[in-house]
Amino acid sequence: MCEQKLVSWNVNGIRAVMKKDFVNSLKQLNADIVCIQETKAHPEQVDHELKEFGYEYEYWNSAEKPGYSGTALFSKIEPISVTYGLGIPQHDSEGRVITAEFDKFYLVTVYTPNSQRGLERLEYRQQWDEDFLKYLKTLEEKKPVVFCGDLNVAHKEIDVKNDKGNKTTKTKPGNAGFTDEEREDFTKILENGFVDTFRYFYPDVEKFSWWTYMFNSRAKNVGWRIDYFCVSSALKNNLIDAKIHNEIYGSDHCPVSLQIKKS
Repeated sequence: MCEQKLVSWNVNGIRAVMKKDFVNSLKQLNADIVCIQETKAHPEQVDHELKEFGYEYEYWNSAEKPGYSGTALFSKIEPISVTYGLGIPQHDSEGRVITAEFDKFYLVTVYTPNSQRGLERLEYRQQWDEDFLKYLKTLEEKKPVVFCGDLNVAHKEIDVKNDKGNKTTKTKPGNAGFTDEEREDFTKILENGFVDTFRYFYPDVEKFSWWTYMFNSRAKNVGWRIDYFCVSSALKNNLIDAKIHNEIYGSDHCPVSLQIKKS
């Protein structure tokens, strides 16, 4: 079977994760394309030797603000084209999106803005969600889309360990990443023809991709599922499997992957 393996990982600082067995983790994952979020660096600041493992093509979209946000894409396959950002100035200074065009689909790596403590950035986040969906639908006019990354939202109760303590109620707003507004925005993405691939294969499995560094949360598996691979419905029959690799350490997030038929 002719297939491709795609990996997405919020590394929470690529310079830090390089010191934590990152290269060996990539060997273990053995992906054709690796999408990285929260690089917190410009490429010239990073001592990386990924080409020796076949990742000949690399693309970076770093934030203007030093040590903040940023995305990267490492590929064994040369893309047809690569673009950066959404084409909207208010969004594009933080290095949150890279789009690579391949034969059968567009691949988008995204680091969605966090609404932050006290929901200080929720209004901006909602504008981002609206604009990002429009962007995906525009891409889809040409060919199907695969998008992946840290979407900073746990969609359903099963996607967060302490759903009752984090959700919106009559007396308090939800916590960032589990507000009604953010969850509804993700529902809109699915209603507009995209598939949450992990839930497609595992509708009832409780598995997480992020854990706070506090309270020994990862050891206790008190986490959130906020890292995703989503695809256009047109690609549904091409899906082979989607996984959350919580056996791999190095960040407060673990990698997620998608296996997909090439044709």
